[in-house]
Parts: sequence; structure tokens; C-alpha cells
Amino acid sequence: MNVLRRVLLGLAAPVLALIVAGLFTTLLLLLTGDDVGGFWDTMLSWPKNRNLVNILNSASVLYLSGVAAAIGFRMNLFNIGVEGQYKVAMFAAAVFAGQAWLPGKLNVIAAVLVAMIAGAIWAGIAGILRTTRGVSEVISTIMLNAIAGPLVGYFLAKWGQSTGNSTQTKPIPEESWVGGITIFSDSVTKLYGLSLLAVVVGVLFWLVLNRTRFGFDLRATGSSESAAIASGVNTKRMIVISMLLSGAVAGLVGLPVLFGNSHNYGASFQAGLGFAGIAVALLGRNNPVGIAFGALIFAFLTEQGNLLNIMAGISPDIVAVTQGVIVIAVVIAYEVVRRARTRIEQAAVADALAAEKGAAA
Repeated sequence: MNVLRRVLLGLAAPVLALIVAGLFTTLLLLLTGDDVGGFWDTMLSWPKNRNLVNILNSASVLYLSGVAAAIGFRMNLFNIGVEGQYKVAMFAAAVFAGQAWLPGKLNVIAAVLVAMIAGAIWAGIAGILRTTRGVSEVISTIMLNAIAGPLVGYFLAKWGQSTGNSTQTKPIPEESWVGGITIFSDSVTKLYGLSLLAVVVGVLFWLVLNRTRFGFDLRATGSSESAAIASGVNTKRMIVISMLLSGAVAGLVGLPVLFGNSHNYGASFQAGLGFAGIAVALLGRNNPVGIAFGALIFAFLTEQGNLLNIMAGISPDIVAVTQGVIVIAVVIAYEVVRRARTRIEQAAVADALAAEKGAAA
């Protein structure tokens, strides 16, 4: 199979999923009597500069969440607990940074490490349960999500500060804030300084996955655990390490917002990012570059969806439906493309064998 055909087949599934989602959304708008033209005019209009910055900010956070999920997926592990890991890690980082035990940016670096450790520990519980007791990581991470919310809520109520109708952690001192990056001079909105973590994580993910022995073992175990065991890979250790790494990356998800905007943990916490990361990872086929495109698409849909009610009088909830359809469609599309690729490869092998047989005769 030549390179061009391989690239086209790689793009076929996400493109097909987006087309199916667009058609379904249009049909739904027609059934509900909403303005189809107004919907697409709003969604496909080029964002203003401040909206572009919002998209990049949102995409960076979604990218971190997507990579956290993709690390597990590459190992054939379904880490559904990114949401809980991100929540626990963000709370831990906010509490630590708010104490100001270290000066300035040292406080930021230490808080980043605290968040990664907290996320890794929370995800590691599922990895240990899987390897020692055979508990499915799907069940354990879902349960850990359910535990994370009340646990963080309890500690927040016990140690947090009440402000009006909300309870928050102690504010991070201003000297530890991470300033934004100005992209457009006419936009007040800035790119979160710690959004660059997404770039660092993406590069490291690609290097580890494609240029290290661990990455090879990760991909081999995900493809066939029995074959990996036969080749000498310690799959139990790989499972635990993969969950620890997945949780560590999940711990970074909330930091751009924490240090760049909210400066405490409380009412500003954004729920759902962990689950959105799973969808982004699926759309990007667990590939570092593909996840970036998936994150941008989801961030774009969300940002443009905020304008729907204002410009077209349509509920922005329709965007959530579109995103859900994309996830379902992309899973089906990948299977269709996989079968098509298999048939093409089988046909190519059959042609090659027939040519060799004809030459021999």
C-alpha cells in the first residue's frame, strides 16, 4: 500500500464521522423546526480573535485530557477515570500552591509535580486492582470517579474558604500566577501560559511511543497481550506503569486554568473535561497529531456553540449532541475503514502471489 493511499485511509474515518454528524445534526434541526441555515452560518463562521484564543485555550486542555486517555487506550486499557484523576490532582495542586511554601515560580513547578503525583496515585489504584485482583479498570475507574467528587468536596468544605455562595481553596499568591501569552494585539483574552504543557506532553508522548523500548512494549501489549508475554514483556508491570503515566498526564489537565485564570479550586472547576478527552482520543485515533486535530475540532464546536443562542436563537445543547454523534460515528467509521484496509491489503498480497506464480510458470 503506497503512502498516499495509507494517508487517505487514515483520514477517511474522522472525515466520514464529521460528515455523518453534520447530516444527523441537520436532520435533528429540521425535526425540531430550528433554523438550519442560521445554525451552519454561525458554526462555520470564522471566529473573532478573542474566540480564536478561547479555542486554543480549550484545545490545550482537551489535548492533555486526550493524551491521558490515549496512553491507556494504546495499552488496551480503558481509563475512564481521567475526570476523577484531574479533579483530585487540581485540588491537590491548588491546596499546595495556596500555602506558598515556595517562592514564585518554584511554587508553580512544585505544584505541577504534586498534581502529577496525585493523578498518578489515583489512577494507580485501578492499575493495582487490575494486576492483583483482576478487577476491570473500566469498573474501578468509574468507581474512583464517583469517590473523587465527594472526597474532594469533603476536604474543600473542611479546609476551604467560604466566599458568598461558594467554597474555594486558599488563593494562589500573585507571584505564582502564570501570565498569559498575547497572540492578537486587539484581544484582551490571552493564551494560558501553561497551555504550552500540551506541546511538551505531545512531543514526549510521540517520542516515548515511537522511539523507546517502553513505547514498543506498550504498543505490542496493546495489540496482543499473549504475544507480548511470549516475547518476555512483563505485562502486569506495563499495566501499572501505563495507568500511572495516564494519571500523571490527567493531573495536568486543570493547571492551565488554575494558574492562568481561576487561581483557586472551587466554583471555577470545569466538569466533563475527562470524558471529553476520551472522545478526543478516539477521534484522533490515539495519535499525538490526530489528538491535536480532535481537540481543536471539539474546542471549535464548543466555542461556536456558545454563540448559537445569541445569533441564531438555537440552544447550544445541540453542539453536545453533535459531539456525541461524532464519537459514535467515529467508532463505526474506524471499523469500516479497518475492514476496507484489510481487504485492500489482502487483494495486494493475492496479486503479488499470482504475479510470482505466473513468473515461475
